[in-house]
Amino acid sequence: MLKFLSILLIFSFVFGAVDDNGNLILEGVKEPGNSIQSNQISNIQSTSPTLPTVNLSLNAPKEPGDLVTTLNIVIIITLLVLAPSLVLVMTSFTRIIIVLGFLRTAMGTQQSPPTQILVSLALILTFFIMEPVATKGYNNGIKPYIAKEISYDEAFSRTIEPFKEFMLKNTREKDLALFFRIRKLENPKTINDVPLTVLLPAFMISELKTAFQIGFLLYLPFLVIDMVVSSLLMALGMMMLPPIMISLPFKILIFILVDGFNLLIGNLVNSFKM
Repeated sequence: MLKFLSILLIFSFVFGAVDDNGNLILEGVKEPGNSIQSNQISNIQSTSPTLPTVNLSLNAPKEPGDLVTTLNIVIIITLLVLAPSLVLVMTSFTRIIIVLGFLRTAMGTQQSPPTQILVSLALILTFFIMEPVATKGYNNGIKPYIAKEISYDEAFSRTIEPFKEFMLKNTREKDLALFFRIRKLENPKTINDVPLTVLLPAFMISELKTAFQIGFLLYLPFLVIDMVVSSLLMALGMMMLPPIMISLPFKILIFILVDGFNLLIGNLVNSFKM
């Protein structure tokens, strides 16, 4: 710090001085063919950039178009906030992530693959499975609404209809009847008679039951390997050696030899009724 102040002081004595406003007045510094006036340099003022202002007032709209634009922004923000929940409750994500979690637990690999990898794989498979449904909903509801051909209510009903069809095809009648009895509603005759508030919990219960059934089937071969390894260790008198240390490599080897991921993902994707 002292070195910096001393250098600055020497610079001011040699090349110029500082006026009352803190501006540096240069003396004796000249360019070829042009002399720099000290009073011109001292009058130069730096201009700070102006920042844009954001208006968050709640004034009444002057034109009907302003209200429509505001409502569109509110709807888009609401959909972005609810998007993670919609992915969980209205798509194939629930079944896929639970089955992948059962697979990792059955193999006994602890944190491998990591949770982030399993969630990413479940999301990718969800996008793959739900692409036809989402495309149909976009073409039937969102696209005509953007073209200002239909209203909000009609756009919502058209967009949600393919998702309701998907959920109904993958929901057990027993689970759906349970929530109809709880709400004391009459039996539906068409898909439009099934309320979304009744279909969502019934679909979630069906997905959980299906995922647990698949998880049980995944556990069986790995359980057999654990039992065989434990019996061999008991017969050899190696009771202090954890069976998981011996059975884990065999589990991974057998899973690779039978091309486990190919079989699991293929059957898991085909288990959804489209």
